[in-house]
Amino acid sequence: MPESVGTPLLWGGFTLFVIAMLALDLGVFHRKAHVVGTREALGWSVFWIALALLFNLGVAHWFGPERGLEFLTGYLIEKALSVDNIFIFLVIFSYFSVPAAYQHRVLFWGILGAIVFRLIFILAGAALLQAFHAVIYVFAGLLIVTGVKLLRARDHDVHPERNPALRLVRRYLPVTPDYRGQKFVLRLDGRLFATPLLLVLVVVEATDIVFAVDSIPAIFAITSDPFIVYTSNIFAILGLRALFFLLAGVLTRFHYLKVGLGLVLTFVGVKMAVSDFFTIPIGVSLAVVATLIGGSVLLSVVRPSQEQAITGNDGGAA
Repeated sequence: MPESVGTPLLWGGFTLFVIAMLALDLGVFHRKAHVVGTREALGWSVFWIALALLFNLGVAHWFGPERGLEFLTGYLIEKALSVDNIFIFLVIFSYFSVPAAYQHRVLFWGILGAIVFRLIFILAGAALLQAFHAVIYVFAGLLIVTGVKLLRARDHDVHPERNPALRLVRRYLPVTPDYRGQKFVLRLDGRLFATPLLLVLVVVEATDIVFAVDSIPAIFAITSDPFIVYTSNIFAILGLRALFFLLAGVLTRFHYLKVGLGLVLTFVGVKMAVSDFFTIPIGVSLAVVATLIGGSVLLSVVRPSQEQAITGNDGGAA
């Protein structure tokens, strides 16, 4: 495994940067609950993407173009996979009837938890790959199987009520019948109660952990550097909230995106499986990933689904 570019100073500095950005987000820009409009979501999406690309330029400048391409490819993969997360979040919010004004708060704390869990998964994955090289074939097989499942699946099969984490919370905490503003928990007559907003957060967090099982091995197929894996992953996650509010209304238009994601996961799985015998250049990997994702989005626009063609609209998500 090549030496990581991530020194303790870089790890610490990046972590402080993420904490500062999250504090600025929640403490200043989204201090009060409000419905996030398209213009605001677009502005934040552009901001997070520009910040990631600026960081990408820094990586390429200080550590070489190879590492820069690794970051960009990993970021692109995670960004594309996050679109699939968005559909699941829509289903969860719809199931729990979450008011639009509270959705940003749920996603904020969900993403904060995702950062912690993904850091743990990335460090554990890097340690496993270094200690047991054969794990690379387990990761490759997982990616290929997941890719094939995406190619064969027709619809998302989501059942929030079956989530074991949700059942665990309900077993040990009574739940208020309605939302109590932005509160996750509160005391009533000296007794601790969970609000439905906490249940939503638990399901979102548990769902992201499942997604991390796919996305993190996918980036390890691109680079074995834990710092590049972590930073590309986190930058994509930081922009997930804005992307959610930007794409929520038009997400169903991208009906071929799942095919593109399935092909991407299959490709990176194969890349990882053959890495001991044949190295696919990172430039080729970036071109393949960008072509598959971009092609699936373009094809969705050029060839709308039968339902969209009949209704003559974008089939906006419920």
